Amino acid sequence: MKSTSISGTLKRRATLAASALALVVGMGTAAFADVVKIGLLAPLTGPAAADGQEFQRGAQMAIDEANAAGGIDGHTFELVIGDVKDQSAANVTSAVERLLGDPDVHFMLTGYASLTNFEIDNMAEAEMPYMLAATSQQTRDIIAPDPDKYGCCWSLTPSFDAYNTDVTFFAEKLAKDGKIALASKKVAVISSDNAYSKTISEGMKKTFSENGWTITVDEIVPFGEVTDWRAILAKVRADVPDVVINTDYLPGNSASFLNQFLEQPTKSLVFLQYAPSVPEFVELTGAKSNGVVYNLLGGPLTSPKNPRAEEVSTKFKEKYGVESGTYGVGLYEMVNVYFDALKKAGDPADHAAVMKAIGETDKQVAAGRLKFDPATHLAMQGDDYIPITFFQIWDGQRSLISPEKYATGEFKPQPWTK
Repeated sequence: MKSTSISGTLKRRATLAASALALVVGMGTAAFADVVKIGLLAPLTGPAAADGQEFQRGAQMAIDEANAAGGIDGHTFELVIGDVKDQSAANVTSAVERLLGDPDVHFMLTGYASLTNFEIDNMAEAEMPYMLAATSQQTRDIIAPDPDKYGCCWSLTPSFDAYNTDVTFFAEKLAKDGKIALASKKVAVISSDNAYSKTISEGMKKTFSENGWTITVDEIVPFGEVTDWRAILAKVRADVPDVVINTDYLPGNSASFLNQFLEQPTKSLVFLQYAPSVPEFVELTGAKSNGVVYNLLGGPLTSPKNPRAEEVSTKFKEKYGVESGTYGVGLYEMVNVYFDALKKAGDPADHAAVMKAIGETDKQVAAGRLKFDPATHLAMQGDDYIPITFFQIWDGQRSLISPEKYATGEFKPQPWTK
């Protein structure tokens, strides 16, 4: 995606960089010791503001730690934020242009900004090191045809393929283990009209169908706030499925869906995509969240076999007084990946060296072992890298129930199925 304003931004950056270079010619390396700005794209206002606040807190925690330790090679760091608001193309573009227009910004990151990730092309054009998460299918679609063109950009989130397939496998394994009954192999799939939710729901429907399931409800709601799910739930109750899925990722929407489902529940396994991982979800549902199942790719792998997740999650709670969801811990780790790369590259203005160092990352993070696939720039997925994890909520606490290698608890029947 090319734009006149982005091209103009690049020219301004080049002019400012040349002026700065002229001022330090002949001076020692100490001249480069200054405040390096880290640009964050985040929905600080709008329906996803709870996630945006987590982005900010996680990134700020990493920066505060680095600055308290004296910085890196004399450099200290400042977080600057571009509010993407409702994640519309116009608001994302405005935030991207503003941050790229600041010559002191040398790294940018987000949990998610546009959901289609079109801003990756802006980062490539500007040669700006960039890390993101969330809609990895869109990231792969942009980068995989020409990975060398996108040395800028790397995804903390692995391929979404596991999101598309593993709910089916999870339900069938529960049935095989005698933990649920699949009386009819019927599934209801409800989604939201956005790239993240639709990509996952379409993949789920394909896998369920291939495994002999019947899709009894297939509904998409407009993206944004949804307060009334009763018409869709009436369809669910008219032909009771074994599994009910809602892939709307906004915690307020997911909470209202669950609350209204429980007005007249069916004896179905309820799976909600992502939203229950956000602390706001439990605040909105209270005890009604007991038994809810969700999964994550790239979320904190809170298991004795990965003490890093507990370490970072504990620091987050001590600093902010609340539990971290997926993105507080995730953005903290992303900033630290940048710090590791900067230590190798030496100069924050040497973007090519920083980008190369990010791509060479191989370390244990809260989500597992982080190593990037050079063909897609996605984090590698699997039990030996970043696994897909299933959680169940009980009494406000999230128990990791799959994979068995990391499990801290076992699946228990959901209250409305008894």
